[in-house]
Amino acid sequence: MGSTAFGNFNHFCRDSTLPVCNLFKEPPKSGGNGFGGCALTGIPLSNGNYLKNLGSILLCGVAILVTLFLIWRSERKKAAVGRREMQLFLLGYIIIEICEIFTVGGFPLNHRVRMGFTAAHLGAIVATLWVLVLNAVVGFQLLDDGTPLSLGLLLLSAVAMFVGTGYIALDTAFKWTGHFTPSLSDPNRNIGLYVLYQLVPLVFLALFFILEMVLVLRVLGERKPMLYLAAAALLFAIGQIFQYVISPHICRGTNGKINGALFETLFTLLSVVMTWVFWSSITEDDWPMPQAATGAYT
Repeated sequence: MGSTAFGNFNHFCRDSTLPVCNLFKEPPKSGGNGFGGCALTGIPLSNGNYLKNLGSILLCGVAILVTLFLIWRSERKKAAVGRREMQLFLLGYIIIEICEIFTVGGFPLNHRVRMGFTAAHLGAIVATLWVLVLNAVVGFQLLDDGTPLSLGLLLLSAVAMFVGTGYIALDTAFKWTGHFTPSLSDPNRNIGLYVLYQLVPLVFLALFFILEMVLVLRVLGERKPMLYLAAAALLFAIGQIFQYVISPHICRGTNGKINGALFETLFTLLSVVMTWVFWSSITEDDWPMPQAATGAYT
């Protein structure tokens, strides 16, 4: 694979504001983004520093508040299948948004501290999407939802995802073992992070949508919830298009004031909201009696 682009981050980091890029090069204060692309400068501060992505920072704050509201709303759905599991997914998303303030938002911060937030950000993305997949599995009631066994398996597996991804990110940034040190120079080739950050989330998302489609169409025999699920997928895809395709054009057109990361944050938030709406639409608020372990949706 040495002659292919698989595993390389240099072009992604040149054209987009990705958290993983913080691990490879310290962004210069001006004159480029460290990878030869458009420099996201945002609002100039003292001593040559910049608040690079104020829009993303503000949207992250909005996302945290909206998600807290969804957690509260979930708590009121006492009989809803997968209530605790959905709340754990939302908590994971809050962690992602907190990290994003410092990794993508460009809040002024010591670079080594920023790399720590980046490792947490990458780990949280993988772990949270894994929790999302398990939310889909819970819908089939293979285990009683909300039980210590169900939540324990979910949390332990998510923590393993978080720790594994975070360790590779930290080892890359701080050269603990030296194994990932070659990725710090062009073309920033890091197979481990490429798989965990670029490919695994796509696999988890695909699994989630496939499982939910089967649940809604084959088990529940409903069609209306598919509109919410399709909206969630579409909004997420639009956000990724802004991040990976449109971002450099926005950056150059605004002289580095904003780029696609702002819109990626917005559309991802809207996608999360629609995912919650979808979940809410296929759960029951008021069941006449508790369901057995083998029970299904009614």
